[in-house]
Amino acid sequence: MKRLKIGGVPEHFNLPWRLAIEEGKFKNAGIELHWSDMTGGTGQMIKGLQAGTLDIAVLLTEGITRAILKGLGAKILAVYVQSPLCWGIHVPANNSIRTIDELDASIFAISREGSGSHLMSYVLAQREGWEPNDLSFNVVGDIYGGLWALNHGEAEAFLWEKYTTQPFVDQRKLKRIGEVYTPWPCFVIAARDEVLAADTNLLHALLPIIQARATELKNSPDAAEVLAWRYALKKDQVEAWLRQTDWATSSSIHANDIQNTVETLLELNLVTSEEALDWPTKLLA
Repeated sequence: MKRLKIGGVPEHFNLPWRLAIEEGKFKNAGIELHWSDMTGGTGQMIKGLQAGTLDIAVLLTEGITRAILKGLGAKILAVYVQSPLCWGIHVPANNSIRTIDELDASIFAISREGSGSHLMSYVLAQREGWEPNDLSFNVVGDIYGGLWALNHGEAEAFLWEKYTTQPFVDQRKLKRIGEVYTPWPCFVIAARDEVLAADTNLLHALLPIIQARATELKNSPDAAEVLAWRYALKKDQVEAWLRQTDWATSSSIHANDIQNTVETLLELNLVTSEEALDWPTKLLA
């Protein structure tokens, strides 16, 4: 039995992993998969891959793409969620801000440098026609740090996955004034180079297992109820999320899945042309 350490955000996207582990599906393939919740998101997982405390991570496409091009010793194994991610654009609950254009040159709370909340702030700036260099950032660790920063004058805006923050919007702990979508598949599965070199066959064996469990969940008539209970969400909100979410069903990964991410990072000067040179070889397992 091979033990592997995997990390992901403690959000509804990752319920297939938790269910497959609980049901012993990976053990049947000779893999003892140990899951760690990464409340700090993609930035925390990049640190984990770098330090060797994680072997595998389920993380945002833009974050891992930039990290690898900046020198992280890892590769993308497969797309995990094919559909884009809907980021809510949040401001303090008691703030007078009503429209997105009021956030130009604002301070954005981000979980970590290189995280999705960080990089998507630049994507938002590009969409709105702002000067990206005018943005400022306050590193807050996780969603709770973002809430604290907004409500204590330490940040003016905070991007986080829309359905994860919905309970806080309902409780009027923050206000959502808009949305921004990733223009690429939102989550990928990545592994450290050392693990790939030693256990390539095992890594590729776990992909069809998780894809099958995700498909089973998606097709289950009880999916919304199970997800709502596990993640303290409202059933109607989960049903809306399920309609717009597609887990990947194939283990193959195509350069087209990643190309738009690389091109956007280049346009935003978040990677250099030298770093992006021969990117398929650098990024894809």
